Amino acid sequence: MITTFKATAKKLSEGMQVDTESSGFRILFDEPEKMGGTNKGINPMSAMLSVLGGCQAIVAQMFAKQFNIEFSEFHLEIEGDMDMAGIMQKKDVRPGFQEIRFKMHFKSDNSIEDLEKFSEFIEKNCPISDSLAHGVRMVNQGVVID
Repeated sequence: MITTFKATAKKLSEGMQVDTESSGFRILFDEPEKMGGTNKGINPMSAMLSVLGGCQAIVAQMFAKQFNIEFSEFHLEIEGDMDMAGIMQKKDVRPGFQEIRFKMHFKSDNSIEDLEKFSEFIEKNCPISDSLAHGVRMVNQGVVID
């Protein structure tokens, strides 16, 4: 069954601020002052890393019992490499991340082998991981003059 998720993004008048809304929740995006922003919200690339971590943590919680995994704490370290010359049009390189790395931390009595197997399951079944690793078709549905 296909579920369609929806979001809106509206450019605000101050700096690079963008107000987004989805499922009744709002996120303010912005850029640091050195990039022309006001630094009042998270930048989209940092948010992407956070969204990946959030999704993986949720998948871990959802499926831990199925794998006989018990943990009292779980967190991730996520980092991504981006050549800023790409977004600034100063070099012919892609404007997005070239690589994203993550490390899962468990406070658990399970064996390292069990946790590594579970970690592979999390990565494979996290919808954000899947979308990033395998790409997703982007469809421009046109321009509207309001």
